Amino acid sequence: MSYIIKNTFVYKSGSFFLNNIFVNNGVIVDISNSDSSCFGSSADNFNNCFVFPGFTDVHVHFREPGFSYKETIKQGSRAAAHGGFTTVCTMPNLSPVPDSNEHLQTELDIIRRDACINVIPYGSITVNEEGKVLSDMEGIYKNIVAFSDDGHGIQDAHLMQRAMENVKALGKILVAHCEVNSLLNGGYIHDGRYAKAHDHGGICSRSEWEQIERDINLSAKTGCPYHICHISTKESVELIRQAKASGVDVTCETAPHYLTLCEDDLIEDGRFKMNPPLRSYKDKEALLEGLCDGTIDMIATDHAPHSKEEKSRGLSKSAFGVTGLETAFPILYTKLVRNNVITLEKLIDLLHTNPNKRFKIGTSLCVGQKADLTVFDLNSEYIINTDDFYSLGKSTPFKGMSVFGKCKMTIVNGGLYKYD
Repeated sequence: MSYIIKNTFVYKSGSFFLNNIFVNNGVIVDISNSDSSCFGSSADNFNNCFVFPGFTDVHVHFREPGFSYKETIKQGSRAAAHGGFTTVCTMPNLSPVPDSNEHLQTELDIIRRDACINVIPYGSITVNEEGKVLSDMEGIYKNIVAFSDDGHGIQDAHLMQRAMENVKALGKILVAHCEVNSLLNGGYIHDGRYAKAHDHGGICSRSEWEQIERDINLSAKTGCPYHICHISTKESVELIRQAKASGVDVTCETAPHYLTLCEDDLIEDGRFKMNPPLRSYKDKEALLEGLCDGTIDMIATDHAPHSKEEKSRGLSKSAFGVTGLETAFPILYTKLVRNNVITLEKLIDLLHTNPNKRFKIGTSLCVGQKADLTVFDLNSEYIINTDDFYSLGKSTPFKGMSVFGKCKMTIVNGGLYKYD
């Protein structure tokens, strides 16, 4: 494929420049103001749109193998491209769980067959994610991005220490969903004002930050690189800030919904139910502060699709999880960049540069690299309509919101995907 992207603001070395991009056989061969005719390629004039390096999401659920009625690798990867993502890392709560080479191979075979973007799986920390016996880490580490038991906090501190020791020896990262089971008490939304006012079961903040505190100490003890999933509380932010200052090898992510919504936005609808839950306004403000000062390293969607029926049971009975790949950039651009909370350059670091650096994946937008990139019209305003989603999952708290930033095209692995 030979292709020219004309008259766009291209992200290079942390800034934007009005340039053309020339792609040949899936590789960027030139970024300049050169006359396109010398390349003899087909061209699109995007008239001052923005070209970003393809986004990276280190936390998605594509549900296959095992739960393909919720999402498939084919549809999930198409949704990712539609949202500007060219690399994603798939969590291991599948059937079978990728806890051995045999089980991992099942997922890898589907990825090779159906994925239209770069899909890199996680391996589980424990067998069947049951938190009792360590997985065959040595047998799977070469074909995974990192180890995680996402969806489950590992309750046994001694087991977690052994896991960290093994992960460090294998040169990988341990990625943790932090949750103390004994503190959940059957809750399903934040243990705050809304839960009390509407007689809902609450999940306390301590259930998250207490395990983060334990694991930070274990990371310091073992030297294992440690990454924390979807932080949601002000206490978590402060613990991670202090750990970084003391030299612990720790990074973390949060998700768009925790940065832009809180318990005050809740309504009696399953599309507002996720784990961890939407916390208080003070928690949201602390997350934004952590985003600005570098405590929070990256934004991941925790894209977690479910069937329509599973999300139609209200806050108390619906499954945990919302979709996120196709709304992440427009929500973050509209709510954070346009409101001067962060710069556009900072947002690209959070969605591309930082996750790529930490997990040693992805490519950069420069000559000689694979053309993994995405084009957005930042002036295009539209209403989020779940009928337009490529994902099988349609449940999002952002449904009906007016946003700016529409994906016009994504190029990845030689494939070109254009959107009206």
